[in-house]
Amino acid sequence: MNAPVDVSFFARAAKPLTSYRKYWAARFGTAKFLPTSREEMAALGWDSCDIVLVTGDAYVDHPSFGMAVIGRMLEVQGFRVGIVAQPDWTSAEAFRALGKPNLFWGVTAGNMDSMINRYTADRKIRSDDAYTPGDVGGARPDRAAIVYSQRCREAFPEVPIVLGGIEGSLRRIAHYDYWSDKVRRSVVVDAKCDLLLYGNAERAIVEVAHRLAARQPVAEITDVRGTAFVRRETPEGWFEIDSTSVDLPGRVDAHVNPYLMVSEQAKANGATCAKEDEAQAVADQANAVNPAIQTIQFVANPRVALKPPPRDRSVIRLPSYEQVKSDAVLYAHANRVLHLETNPGNARALVQAHGEGTTARDVWINPPPIPLTTAEMDHVFDLPYARSPHPRYADEQGGHDGATKIPAWEMIRFSVNIMRGCFGGCTFCSITEHEGRIIQSRSEESIIREIEEIRDKVPGFTGTISDLGGPTANMYRIGCKTPEIEAACRKPSCVYPGICQNLTTDHGPLIKIYRRARALRGIKKILIGSGLRYDLAVQSPEYVKELVQHHVGGYLKIAPEHTEQGPLSKMMKPGIGSYDKFKQMFEKFSAEAGKKQYLIPYFIAAHPGTSDADMMNLAIWLKQNGFRADQVQTFYPSPMATATAMYHTNKNPLRKITRDSEGVDIVRGEKRRRLHKAFLRYHDPNNWPLLREALKAMGRADLIGNGKHHLIPTWQPLNDGSYQSARRKNSTPAPQAKVAAPAKAPVKGRLLTQHTGLPPRAGTATRSSGKPGKPR
Repeated sequence: MNAPVDVSFFARAAKPLTSYRKYWAARFGTAKFLPTSREEMAALGWDSCDIVLVTGDAYVDHPSFGMAVIGRMLEVQGFRVGIVAQPDWTSAEAFRALGKPNLFWGVTAGNMDSMINRYTADRKIRSDDAYTPGDVGGARPDRAAIVYSQRCREAFPEVPIVLGGIEGSLRRIAHYDYWSDKVRRSVVVDAKCDLLLYGNAERAIVEVAHRLAARQPVAEITDVRGTAFVRRETPEGWFEIDSTSVDLPGRVDAHVNPYLMVSEQAKANGATCAKEDEAQAVADQANAVNPAIQTIQFVANPRVALKPPPRDRSVIRLPSYEQVKSDAVLYAHANRVLHLETNPGNARALVQAHGEGTTARDVWINPPPIPLTTAEMDHVFDLPYARSPHPRYADEQGGHDGATKIPAWEMIRFSVNIMRGCFGGCTFCSITEHEGRIIQSRSEESIIREIEEIRDKVPGFTGTISDLGGPTANMYRIGCKTPEIEAACRKPSCVYPGICQNLTTDHGPLIKIYRRARALRGIKKILIGSGLRYDLAVQSPEYVKELVQHHVGGYLKIAPEHTEQGPLSKMMKPGIGSYDKFKQMFEKFSAEAGKKQYLIPYFIAAHPGTSDADMMNLAIWLKQNGFRADQVQTFYPSPMATATAMYHTNKNPLRKITRDSEGVDIVRGEKRRRLHKAFLRYHDPNNWPLLREALKAMGRADLIGNGKHHLIPTWQPLNDGSYQSARRKNSTPAPQAKVAAPAKAPVKGRLLTQHTGLPPRAGTATRSSGKPGKPR
């Protein structure tokens, strides 16, 4: 178990998950489902729960649902774990359903941020929720992590609260909140939790649980990696690095006597104020270059060996909440420092003050958790999951395919997660802030076991595995060449602006898994549904051939995101040339296999750094290549993402932040965001009036006309004004609804740009005019 190609085999300085002595309650055995009621607890012989987990999702016992993973991980350690799923948050009564936890509350908003789950990128309320039975919205509150924590405290004030999940991860420091358009405090302060566990928290939650079980006060648990908490002052033995300012010494300004009131009168008479002249003369003299005056230079004494403070005892003080709230430059600076301190091999602790005077307290953030080894990843995914929703959600037939179907479970029902993490570093994405950049891979045997378990035990399986991937389809067992390089690197991306020379790009282990999986008895097809990093895939033509000829179900989704260098440089995405290279390989191998298959590229509108001209050029590229986007994705500023810092501050945190550092063009306001979306849907007649107006203002009226080389026509058809969204309940209906044509498979030239990559739902019109389009 020391294959150098697999970074998750590197030695990890952390206690293995399987090395803890089991808690005494392990004698009760394993539950088919973790209990959600007193009756279920009694059936298991429990009189109480050691830990109660509160989640904003329906309880699905599957390794793709974070609360199930944490629950099963704690159960195998011997703890009695109960789950309160989607409780009524209007009172604390629902939180008392399982009684008082013996050790602690575990709280999460769910697999998604509650605000992103509830609101669209245009801040409109969604009427559906994929993590709720029946796809019904409104089953969780806004800012669920805060609300649930408050209700837990109200239910049993003396029980410690341990907050986790992606909502907590992305709000661990003061952060810009898109929905209220202001900077909010750390969720640790607002939720008043005792501990925040960020990232994939198996390692942290197991250690915290055992220490609390040993009766150690939660206030003393301050040394666990991947945790954040409130403390009043920096303890002794720590070296504090001040990073609260970006100001540097500058020019000397002329200071006028503030009590002198005759200057305006002197200027009115065509004269000047003598005192003003005197002050200006002093300033000019100070700013003048005098060769006799030399700047003091400090030279290191070669006899004195100064060592930097040890990183494991260093803490960086970020600008306080009050500073980043009132100063956008300091906000951008804090965001940059945060992202530079994300490698578990060299990250230092961070601290950020909240409040002033007697109310001041620090939010202390320990370095990120140590990534799991391959053996630990196998342990996590081999836990005894039921792989289905809890029976309480069953329909009248006792199944989960009727009115109570949970769409999120349906999507991953027959999929297999083979790895965690992403080193792409896309600035608009929050995967790296939550899961980290180091790839943690499962073993081949563990993956094959899960496929066989799906085949043999999951009802409704017809022989097709819907996905064999993860955050990215093709980063399995890819990482740094040596652990020394991995531990020292501070780059935000391993593939931007180009593939790092220290990155292994061997897709051989992934190819081997594909071939072995599809050769299993009873497996008809293995599809790849995860997003493909195509600039990495082209490094291995053998992988592209294997993927295209055996694992594409007619279309493959990839994400160029844009064609212009301006926005791409702010996204940290490769140029469109990489897409063209992959497209050539895709078409070549599809033709060799005698298959008609299509690429489904998707793009983002209104991303920071995108000008109106950039969107116009993208629309021209789409038309030249025969693409018509059915759905579009507008940039959504999620908390803590680098692109969100750009959106809020107009600064670029990818470079050093100063008062005069690079600015970023930001797309603000409903009208301009609609314009950028309209460019992506240049073929929609509803958008033509807006585009004509914009093109004329941009001096590009030459793109308006009725020829093939024009972007939009001069004429306007009669139109019902309707728009059909992929999320059917979010659509704006026409005054007189028409019967829509049944959904069809994607045709050549038709791309789906929303980050689902799926065809429109049944009953969704493919064109705004209601007329069927010709295949292209």
